[in-house]
Amino acid sequence: MFKRLALGGTVLAVAAALTLTPAASASPLSAAPGKAANGLFRAWQAGDRTAAAKVATPAAVAKIFTYVYRAPDRFAGCAGNVCRYVHTSVRVPGGLNGIAMVVTGSKVTKVYLSRHVVKPSAAAAHLFTAWKRADRYSALEVAGTGAVKTLFKVTYDPRGVTHHWQGCSKEPKGYSCAYSYDGGAMFMHVRGSKTRGHEVRSISYIAD
Repeated sequence: MFKRLALGGTVLAVAAALTLTPAASASPLSAAPGKAANGLFRAWQAGDRTAAAKVATPAAVAKIFTYVYRAPDRFAGCAGNVCRYVHTSVRVPGGLNGIAMVVTGSKVTKVYLSRHVVKPSAAAAHLFTAWKRADRYSALEVAGTGAVKTLFKVTYDPRGVTHHWQGCSKEPKGYSCAYSYDGGAMFMHVRGSKTRGHEVRSISYIAD
């Protein structure tokens, strides 16, 4: 039996099948894409990769089985073809707060997970890559909703200014990870610890 983390790095064994409480506005679990998402969630909880493969692509199956936290306890519904499962009893890094599944047709084709990032630089790099790809769900894996909203106000332009990684330095409540560019710099303010995991909480800019 594999194990998952709870708060503070405490490791808990996977519980038996979890009963999810749907959000009041959630799509019915029996309706697509909720049906496929719920099928994968249940198969994952049961540790049944064969059942998971019936409702998800190989990449999606592999991804969900890497989740390090205990299972989310609330089905937050589906917005279009993206279904969310969120935590209400534990605090995990990032604004995703659990698991998001992208459903295409009758199968889950992509899975996003809250991540346990042990280095501030890794959280910053993941967020920057997500921004370049215009992938908000990937960004929310390692950053708070406020930080993601600030960053995504501007669309990354591959033909625009070049961003240069400047590393991370300590600041009073965590770390500041910087990207410089012609005319200024962007600072990702990272909070957390190796045990709890790091997340980008806010973003600020300076102009030359």
